[in-house]
Amino acid sequence: MENRKALLIIDMQQGSFTAKTPRFDTIGTVNRINALADLFRAADCPVIFIQHNGTRENEFVPKTAEWELLSTLEVKRNDTFIEKYANDIFYKSDLETKLKELKINELFITGCATDFCVEATVQSAVAKDYNVIVVKDGHTTGDRPHISAEKVIEHYNWVWQNMIPTQGTVKVLDFEEIKKIMFR
Repeated sequence: MENRKALLIIDMQQGSFTAKTPRFDTIGTVNRINALADLFRAADCPVIFIQHNGTRENEFVPKTAEWELLSTLEVKRNDTFIEKYANDIFYKSDLETKLKELKINELFITGCATDFCVEATVQSAVAKDYNVIVVKDGHTTGDRPHISAEKVIEHYNWVWQNMIPTQGTVKVLDFEEIKKIMFR
């Protein structure tokens, strides 16, 4: 079966990028996500924005400022938007239905936060036998009480590179590698 790709952009919402919750290399991460999204659109591959709906926790409530995507993200009319309700994007969301409808079997994963929503999604996608490519420099997080954001990102990139895949594959590639290999 030919690989049909989709770009997932996880939780790049205003409420996750505040003065109280600074993220590592926000500008660089957003720039790489925007450039990658342009490549996907040009190749007629879906760009899927995932937004956390935290109504249950009374945060990230749809249509509030914290729920909105970062204004620096380039969003196009034909992009897809999916709400999620837990760290794992697949949990009680419409994502898997949408991916099946689009016949997607290869997911390029980007977004925030490396050690929560990105990690949970990578694990879930692997368990569901998707081919997964984590964009090594396309995800971010904040400093944690015992470790810097940069080290969290480095750690998870290592974890994902060393996972035992299921029937799918797992790769961790940086933006420049993806640009050269995937979109010639």
